[in-house]
Amino acid sequence: MRVSFLSKEMLIRFMVKQAVEHLKPVLDKSAATRSRAGMTLSIDNSVMDRFGKLLRCTWSWYSGRFHKVIRGQDLLGIVLTINHIALPLHLLFCPKQGRYNTNKADVLIFMLSRLKAAFASEGIDLTTLPLTMDSWFVSQPLRERLHRLGFTKIIIAGKSNWGVDVSSCRVQAHSPTFGAITLFFFQKSTTRSYYLMNFSQVSMRGAEIWHIWKQHHVIECFWKILKSIFHIRSMQLQGDGLYTALLIKVLAYVLAIRVQAHRTFSKLTITQIMRNLSRDHDLKTLLTEHFHLPFLTT
Repeated sequence: MRVSFLSKEMLIRFMVKQAVEHLKPVLDKSAATRSRAGMTLSIDNSVMDRFGKLLRCTWSWYSGRFHKVIRGQDLLGIVLTINHIALPLHLLFCPKQGRYNTNKADVLIFMLSRLKAAFASEGIDLTTLPLTMDSWFVSQPLRERLHRLGFTKIIIAGKSNWGVDVSSCRVQAHSPTFGAITLFFFQKSTTRSYYLMNFSQVSMRGAEIWHIWKQHHVIECFWKILKSIFHIRSMQLQGDGLYTALLIKVLAYVLAIRVQAHRTFSKLTITQIMRNLSRDHDLKTLLTEHFHLPFLTT
C-alpha cells in the first residue's frame, strides 16, 4: 500500500475525529445556537510557488496572490469552520490532469463523498452544513452533482462587475454557465460591487446568505497560517513523502489550536504561541503540563 494513501487516510480520520468533538455538542442545541456557531464547509484552493523539477504535483497554475500563472503546487482544501475555528477535513494536491482526465470538479465530488461517508460512520450527516466556495470552477453540472450528493445550501462568491452599486440587492438571473440562480449584491470597500450566488435547493433570506458567507474568510486565514507560520511552501519531500510532510504540518496546526484553547494561551495568536513555545517552553513540558500526556523519550 502506498505511503501517500496511508498518509491521506490518516489525515482524514484524524481530522474527522477532531471535527466530531466540536460538532456533536453544537448539533444537539437549538437552531439559534447552531446558527451562532457559524458551521460551514468552506472550499478553497491555494497555489504555492515551487520550482523544484522533482517535486510532486508541480505544474502551471493561476495564482490569485500573483495575479498570473505561476509554476507551483495547487492544494485544494475542505475546511470546517465552527466557532471561528478552522479545522481542515480534507486536503488534496491537484495534478494537472489525472490519468482519466480528472478535473477539479471531479476531485471536489470525490473529497466530499469521502467525507460524507466518514462522518456518517460517526452518526453525523455532513450534508446539513452549508457549502461556501469561490466561482473558480463552478458550473451548473457541478451544482447538480452537489445537490445529488445531498447538499442543499451552497453559496458561491462572484467578483465580476455587473454594474450594480447598491447597499444590497437580490436579483433573479440566468447564466449559460450557472443556470438559473439568485444573485445577492452588496457593497464592499475593496471593489465597486460584490455578489454572491445562491446555488441552494432552498430559498434563503439575504441575511442568511450573508451569514453563511461570512465564515468563508476563516479558510483564507488557515491558508495564511500554513504558509507563514508552518512554512508549507518549504516542504522538500518528494514522491509519496509529499503527503507525509503535509500530515506533519497539519498535526502541528492542530496542536497549536489545541494549545490556544487553554487559558494560559487563550489571548495569544497562533503566531505568538509558536514564538512563545520556541523561546520559553520545551515540548515535553508543554504536553505534560497542559495535556497530561506521557511523552516518549526513547
